[in-house]
Amino acid sequence: MGKVSVSMLSADFGHLADACRMVNESPAWGFHLDIMDGVFVPNISYGFPVIEAIASHAKKPLDAHLMTVEPSRYYTRYKEAGINWLTVHYETCPHLNRDLQEIRRLGMKAGVALNPATPVGLLEQAIYQADLVLVMSVNPGFGGQAFIETSFEKVEQLDNMRKEKDLNFLIQVDGGINHTNAEILYKKGADILVAGNYVFKSKDPAAAIGSIASSVSQPHTL
Repeated sequence: MGKVSVSMLSADFGHLADACRMVNESPAWGFHLDIMDGVFVPNISYGFPVIEAIASHAKKPLDAHLMTVEPSRYYTRYKEAGINWLTVHYETCPHLNRDLQEIRRLGMKAGVALNPATPVGLLEQAIYQADLVLVMSVNPGFGGQAFIETSFEKVEQLDNMRKEKDLNFLIQVDGGINHTNAEILYKKGADILVAGNYVFKSKDPAAAIGSIASSVSQPHTL
């Protein structure tokens, strides 16, 4: 089974516990938490009270994606809130190696995200400190956007980089994911796909998760 991280940004926050229960009981790998500050991206999502509420119900990994400026101000707080995987943006971290090292030091898996216009090659040095690379297949800030087709090429480039350097980081893709492009992405080398609208707008969210997860299985583990 391919790994699916369910974006809770698309859940009904009036029934958050029910949404968490559905993810727990589904084939999903984990919970994807989109943290937006209204500065790096033109939207604000949620903060620590909601993260802690989700953590109190979650029985699977919490995978946080920080779309924020100065993310290092809160690394310790994210760890305390229950985050297992913490991903920061290349575009907001001028000292990326140090950020990834600090996230790992705190006991979390460290990820780095790339905006659609950011080339994969810019990670040539920092990639040694990363447990995960997140390819944004839409411009970050809002759910429900159309998948950017050039993301296939970026995933393939990352998979080649991983093989050439004999590394074991996971490749995650977020934005416009559905069961059709999921199959192609897994074949290109993606390990974890993030799905939000596709899941929560479905009549059967658990089945929607399963349709992505069953597209193909992946051998990479971390």
